[in-house]
Amino acid sequence: MRLLLASSSPRRRELLTLLHRPFDCEVPDIEERQGPAESAHDYVSRLAEEKVQAVAKRQRDTCLLVGSDTLISFQGQVMEKPENYEHFSQMMKQLSGQTHQVLTSVSVCHWNGHSIAGQETAVVTTQVEFASLTDEEITAYWETGEPHDKAAGYGIQGYGGKFIKRIDGSYFAVVGLPLYETEQLLRMFEMTGEVDER
Repeated sequence: MRLLLASSSPRRRELLTLLHRPFDCEVPDIEERQGPAESAHDYVSRLAEEKVQAVAKRQRDTCLLVGSDTLISFQGQVMEKPENYEHFSQMMKQLSGQTHQVLTSVSVCHWNGHSIAGQETAVVTTQVEFASLTDEEITAYWETGEPHDKAAGYGIQGYGGKFIKRIDGSYFAVVGLPLYETEQLLRMFEMTGEVDER
């Protein structure tokens, strides 16, 4: 049974490798926009599901697919990737000295070559406490280039890790893929006979 990761993220590729299953990657093509009345939980869950469905529909053989998405929620507001320095600086000042939530979804889908034979999704929420940041630290971090493609403009596994005082939850989910939940979903499909024996 072929395993596909529906992602262009190098971080998710590295993390999925830790589960010791051979896999290929394909990039999903979906619109990532939160609905007007959509909660952060529903939004991140939907994106993971749409990613695997978009890649699944391009396959002609039976396969198992994994998709994931991560977003930051602070005081009920979803923080997307920074549009520019001003947007990034505004988000950093909001997070400075505060605790926010990182929501990461993982969706596993069994594609039988013609349609979806099964799909399950989990969402992991991790509390992250930020240190208080100075304007100089915010500017210096932006200049590293790391924040440009990160939700809320920071990466815990890189330079941004020095701003994290404490986390309560899954470190790997904050990086981009909750390993425990991903492993459990994959095993569930295997154990229930949803997928053929390898």
